[in-house]
Amino acid sequence: MPGISSKRPYLLRAMHAWMTDNRLTPHIVVDATVRGIKVPVQYVSDGKLILNVGNAATRHLEIGDETVSFETRFGGVAHRVEVPVAAVHGIYAQETGQGMIFTEDESPSDPKPTEGERGKGKPELKVVK
Repeated sequence: MPGISSKRPYLLRAMHAWMTDNRLTPHIVVDATVRGIKVPVQYVSDGKLILNVGNAATRHLEIGDETVSFETRFGGVAHRVEVPVAAVHGIYAQETGQGMIFTEDESPSDPKPTEGERGKGKPELKVVK
């Protein structure tokens, strides 16, 4: 379906709200090699970065359709963080480990089933714990 938006920002916002409502601390796993990311590079390890996006750790948190942005402190120094939503690989609660990992590639070049292919085979569902 042309022009369909990514579900990733919606899922991020929903999981963040659920964790916050349950007094859990949401963290996101970020691919720090993605173009457009703005984070302190000294905290990147193996191309990945885990960011606390809880309300107590951030100011002006915005989980938009294209970018997750907020202000936070690293080592006592204030930083503005900007992460493309596509660079977020998952969100989880620090206390329980419960969350969601994004494994699918949502690029526009993903092959979509044609009219004749729809309804064939088993549906593909993923268990979310």
